[in-house]
Amino acid sequence: MTISPAHGDWVPDACTLPTVEQPIRVAEFDRFFADSVHGTTRHAPTRLDLHLAADAEAVGRDLASRESSCCSFFTFDFDTTYAGLVMQIGVPAAYVEVLDAFAARVQAANGGQQ
Repeated sequence: MTISPAHGDWVPDACTLPTVEQPIRVAEFDRFFADSVHGTTRHAPTRLDLHLAADAEAVGRDLASRESSCCSFFTFDFDTTYAGLVMQIGVPAAYVEVLDAFAARVQAANGGQQ
């Protein structure tokens, strides 16, 4: 599947997750975004921070682990800051469009509010 932010697709060809499983993973992320993300920060084109609900770490780590195994260009780190739990997502410069589409899905899942 190619990246088409206009259509909401953010799964690049480099992803090794079987095509039939990709909509399931996208739905898992959408649910996570809607239920657990209460804000974002974009420090650089290659980094997106998701500000998470306090009880979202286990689900976030599980999704991050599974996503890293099929899309090895993603990096996921978790940190606790003064503002709470943060999931830090990074990509190489060649994958900024994927992160842009990822960020757009976060916004869509939260009613466009970030």
